[in-house]
Amino acid sequence: MAPSDGSDEILVAIEEHARMLDSLRSLAPAIARAAGVVADCLAAGGHILFCGNGGSAADAQHLAAELVGRFLKESRAFPAIALHANTSVLTALGNDYGFETIFARQVEAHGRPGDVLVGISTSGNSSNVLRAVVTARQLGLATVGLSGGSGGQLAEACDICLAVPSSSTPRVQEGHILIGHIICGLVEDALCPEVP
Repeated sequence: MAPSDGSDEILVAIEEHARMLDSLRSLAPAIARAAGVVADCLAAGGHILFCGNGGSAADAQHLAAELVGRFLKESRAFPAIALHANTSVLTALGNDYGFETIFARQVEAHGRPGDVLVGISTSGNSSNVLRAVVTARQLGLATVGLSGGSGGQLAEACDICLAVPSSSTPRVQEGHILIGHIICGLVEDALCPEVP
């Protein structure tokens, strides 16, 4: 029997992706609010902290890089950090305090009132992300969550939760990076107006 060329699976994935993209239209007002919170924070000299696990960690690092570097416009570097990127800190905290504390402890170290924590969890139930959100709110940070499905516990824990309405982890993560890119673009538009 000849192996499948994968075309059926490819078309299914593309169709799922298209349905996920269409479903994001309902999140447009919340995405705009989240972008406003991030832009206001940066305009006031604050910092954006990102956290997530696995693919969500990759998205956190990607979005922090878009802000520190540039997205589409030349601008000043915006202070943003992905909390998983320092492996010495991460492994020390995991070893000494437990994996569930690896982000909350760093929020305690780096977060200041007026800063923003962006917690990314496909399920919305990652305990270390949820702990970070609780710590952030106690310290006076604004909190934005990126999750999937109905949002999980992150929906209740965050000031703004952007839940991609899908049960497929790959589709949720694809939605997260689009939402993150939209936010970066809106932030640049707000803080880096075109010079005539």
